[in-house]
Amino acid sequence: MDVQHFERITAFIEARLTPLFEAETGSERGFAMDDTSRALRALRNSVLEASVVKGLVAQRETADQRMRNVIDQSVEHHWDVLRGIARQWEDHPDFRREFKRHAWELDGVPASA
Repeated sequence: MDVQHFERITAFIEARLTPLFEAETGSERGFAMDDTSRALRALRNSVLEASVVKGLVAQRETADQRMRNVIDQSVEHHWDVLRGIARQWEDHPDFRREFKRHAWELDGVPASA
């Protein structure tokens, strides 16, 4: 798994969420106190939090084995969070098959493939 996998899945989800924060949706740009706005903010925060782990991927190369294990667990967990969110749009034309795969299935598979 590499950083590009995280960048792609995050971009896909953000492209689905961003229009929901626009005034045309009637949700006061997602920043009101109605339940829809709160749910949108919570979902966006979850995506942003999960995508931050991509910074760990680069550190894995120089980490000792114990730290690699921690990084691997964190990467897998956060990928699963993003994967679960992205799969809500499985029928979207921009959905990529890699978004359905588990983290370990992407090991050794360059994102460009």
